[in-house]
Amino acid sequence: MAQIPRESVREILHAHLAGKGLRKTSQRDAIIEAAFGTNEHYTAEELLVMARGIDRSVSRATVYRTLPILVESGLLRELDLGGDTKIYDPNFLEHPTHNHLVCVDCKKIIEFEDPNMELLENCISRRLGFSPTNKRLTIEARCDEFQQRGTCKKGNPEAAKA
Repeated sequence: MAQIPRESVREILHAHLAGKGLRKTSQRDAIIEAAFGTNEHYTAEELLVMARGIDRSVSRATVYRTLPILVESGLLRELDLGGDTKIYDPNFLEHPTHNHLVCVDCKKIIEFEDPNMELLENCISRRLGFSPTNKRLTIEARCDEFQQRGTCKKGNPEAAKA
């Protein structure tokens, strides 16, 4: 998937921060670079590690305060895939109608888009007397490879090398 230019993300976030009376900082810029420098989903702790790779001064508190701002600004989507940890999706701006398939065994998250899904979602909503304002589809499944081999290339980078 194509990534949105980080400069555009910075501009959107800086405008959002200014509107809330918050200032831009080098730590927040490092968090933005880390958050949108990948197409992979991540947790807050994974974002902290990535941001510290850019600027060692990034604090855990700043990451945890910045994530809700990124979500509120519409730049980032927070996913609740069950469990205690939230996952963040940096691909929402480029693909606002994408869906997720999550392997319940290896925890790999696969994004997919299908025009038929959007049509079906709209048809169901309208048939039941609703107008969709937001749609999210997450399919939980077991990957065949993991079921057969006990490991899979999708969720285990070491298996992919074998």
